[in-house]
Amino acid sequence: MDFALLIPITFFLAVVLTIKIIVDSRLRRRLAETNASEDLIKSMLQADEVSRRLSALKWGLVLTLLGLAFGLISALHLDSNNPGTWGLLIAASGIGLLAYHTIANRVR
Repeated sequence: MDFALLIPITFFLAVVLTIKIIVDSRLRRRLAETNASEDLIKSMLQADEVSRRLSALKWGLVLTLLGLAFGLISALHLDSNNPGTWGLLIAASGIGLLAYHTIANRVR
């Protein structure tokens, strides 16, 4: 594996995370400066917390199902050139996202 490829990917992820943190902190600071109502601030923080929890659920489901798909690929001795391999990976991702959608609609 070429580890030199991981450097720009990691840099990109770090930049995106930094921008998200800065934007979130500016929004919270502006809310504090404008003396927004306490109910508005509480509802925004609760919505943010629910969104974070559901995001963790989504990626947990997708990655777990992808791991199971890779295990099944290994058990069936499929290689990367086989279309069934790609179909299995894409189907596992789709099933994970559909399961997330179903659970998220029940929570909300």
